[in-house]
Amino acid sequence: MFESLKKKLSGTIGKISEKISKEEAEEAEKSAVEDVTTGKTLKSELEGSTTSKGFKESTATSKESTATENIKKPAKEEGPEKTLKEDEEEELEPSEEEKSGLFSFVRHKTISEKDVDDILFELEMSLLEGDVAMEVSEQIIKTVKEDLVGRKIKRRSDVAEFTKDALKKAISDILSIDSKSIKELIAERRKEGEPLKIMFVGINGSGKTTTISKIADYFLRNGYTPVIAASDTFRAGAIEQITHHADKIGIKIIKHKKGADPAAVAFDAVQHAQAQKKDLVLVDTAGRMQTNVNLMDEMKKIKRVISPDLIIFVGDALTGNDAVEQARKFDDAVGVDGIILTKADADAKGGAALSIGYVIQKPILFLGTGQSYGDIMEFHPDWMVEQVFGE
Repeated sequence: MFESLKKKLSGTIGKISEKISKEEAEEAEKSAVEDVTTGKTLKSELEGSTTSKGFKESTATSKESTATENIKKPAKEEGPEKTLKEDEEEELEPSEEEKSGLFSFVRHKTISEKDVDDILFELEMSLLEGDVAMEVSEQIIKTVKEDLVGRKIKRRSDVAEFTKDALKKAISDILSIDSKSIKELIAERRKEGEPLKIMFVGINGSGKTTTISKIADYFLRNGYTPVIAASDTFRAGAIEQITHHADKIGIKIIKHKKGADPAAVAFDAVQHAQAQKKDLVLVDTAGRMQTNVNLMDEMKKIKRVISPDLIIFVGDALTGNDAVEQARKFDDAVGVDGIILTKADADAKGGAALSIGYVIQKPILFLGTGQSYGDIMEFHPDWMVEQVFGE
């Protein structure tokens, strides 16, 4: 799951680490060479200065000896001159602190925009190719750059660690959207003596009907009592399909004949749940393209009649940006409160899972992970971060 996304992000960590480490080595080598060259130059200048000084002193002594050849001159003291020379040479000798300073760049390298710009641009293009929405890609790159630029590196391993942490934070920020769980909402409605009403929307082929069956089974296994409303009276075989699932799971289904008013079916299901003190009403609706005005109006009618507590968009994770665009259109039309992505187990790119919640600012609630009724899991942002960055 999300293998391609994981590969892209780990590749970015490696590239940034390799680039900065290479620059560190080159800069350290350059600094060392420059220091050695500077030392040699200073030493040469010192030796030249000492030789010239000796020559001048020798000439002056010779002249003085010639002028006063009958006068015995006291021996010249060499002590002070020798001491001066030693002092000058000692001044050239670098201290331990200065020697260690040759490699201060390696220990105290500061990450600059130049270090990361090219690699982050490659990552952005790669994310877009992986069906990550443009606004999501841009936000990830922006967050990572803000976290990395200006950071001080003391050890080579810091680069990979800082980059991984920056990417983790960026992904977590994208996925984290505040919301209550369905169980919390059920508890709130129970206190009011009412069932939690959930309406499911999405296009044909996204796995909406099967997902409703999985959700019904999930809550049944967790001690809740759901009822299904077969409000997809438009598609041929839809009522029979949802009835088959309800019978297998062992829950009540409210249905009318094909072509009946979907809003009336949903209303009857709510009445049944209230009378029987049931916890959940799961309303199936006709799959429709977000551009089908008539069917979208029909969906709005269901919303008006039963006033659902949650409207959940069901999208196919494998469709990537198409699922994101569909969610946006449904959110504009009726208002989406949460998202369920199907076929997540076959999704290598992870573009829809990463993008869809951020784009419409609604949480992903569940992921479909297979064909069986039990193949559904609650979605948690930390889980996805671990999937992408874990070993």
